[in-house]
Amino acid sequence: MRETLAAQSERLGPEAIAQVHRLYLPEQQRLAAELVPSALDVPYGPHPRHRLDLYSGSGGHALAPILVWVHGGGFMRGDKRSTEHPFEAHAGRFAARHNFLGVVMNYRLAPQDGWPAGGEDVGHVVDWLRDNAASHGGDPDRIVLVGTSAGATHVATHLHLRSQTPSVRGAVLLSGLYGLTPSDGERDAAYYGRDPQEYVRRVPALGIVQTSTPLLLCCAEFDPPRFQTEFLGLMQRRLDHHGRAPRAWIASGHNHYSLAYHLGTQDHRLADEILDFARSCCV
Repeated sequence: MRETLAAQSERLGPEAIAQVHRLYLPEQQRLAAELVPSALDVPYGPHPRHRLDLYSGSGGHALAPILVWVHGGGFMRGDKRSTEHPFEAHAGRFAARHNFLGVVMNYRLAPQDGWPAGGEDVGHVVDWLRDNAASHGGDPDRIVLVGTSAGATHVATHLHLRSQTPSVRGAVLLSGLYGLTPSDGERDAAYYGRDPQEYVRRVPALGIVQTSTPLLLCCAEFDPPRFQTEFLGLMQRRLDHHGRAPRAWIASGHNHYSLAYHLGTQDHRLADEILDFARSCCV
């Protein structure tokens, strides 16, 4: 498996995603059969993409902390759930199995909706949870955001737009782009616009460096160089600004897509990092 994931290290797009899906499909399908969603397609705003799914575990008398999953997709695609595969929804089930209320959200997509739509939508979900989470067994004052790829960028943008959100106790950023490298290609332009000066103004780099919200930063051994450069650059800038580096983890043996899609499987190294971080934020 390591060789397969290494061979895809420079490839991004639907074909590479499908190949990674196939590697983890049997195990994720088995896990999917063990836990069903507690609510589907719940509206959190007026746009058709403003929908979320909820996953709750066996429950208890106390309200559970909340884990919000923000999918990737290069700003232009992605969905919280599919009838064709168990991925993205796998993160909600993972959260529920570990006594969190799992929230898997959709958000508006480029080019129809550019910056700051994704970051705003993360904020809309946080607001919805503050008003409604308790009725679904979640604690609205203990929210941890987890974003992968473009989703990590949107989580970072939320923290840039709202420097103080007391209910958000922490954020996990998996292989995101934060604006520490130059704009690259049509995907960036579709979301941020084509003006280089606007790109510099809109990226969340400054806000994510300065935020006091605890962070867990992750990247993959076989991530493309741009993602690794962003990971290391954010580490250094957080160290320079706060006087200490944030919690961080490099996923050996994984690439850009497997970093997210293996979550919950027998390779539990990333799961352990996320759970330990989230629990420490929610005490």
